Amino acid sequence: MAVTGPDFVSLQVRDLERSAAFYERYLGLKRSAAAPPHAVVFETKPIAFAVRDVVAGVDLDAVARPGLGMALWLHAPDAQDIHDALAAAGATIVSAPVDGPFGRTFTFADPDGYQVTLHDRG
Repeated sequence: MAVTGPDFVSLQVRDLERSAAFYERYLGLKRSAAAPPHAVVFETKPIAFAVRDVVAGVDLDAVARPGLGMALWLHAPDAQDIHDALAAAGATIVSAPVDGPFGRTFTFADPDGYQVTLHDRG
């Protein structure tokens, strides 16, 4: 037996609707009809991505930065356009766009402080 790879990623968030709206508005993600009431699952491929309510025992306010030590990268053919929209909206840009082995790449902080990297080369 062996694990075949990741097939679901979710972030625990303070305000489910605020976070879901952020990912919809700025990243263009679409909500999936199949989601439990405590989460918003997006129609992403090949791996499902979701935001969900905080689980019992987790206090996001007690950590300096949620997700510290983990990297979340998402593919976006229009990474530069997304960067420009996030910057214009006053979102925190952690690292400015650069061209590298994964194409145009930048990192932003979402409303809960998770650092997410977008790149345009698949």
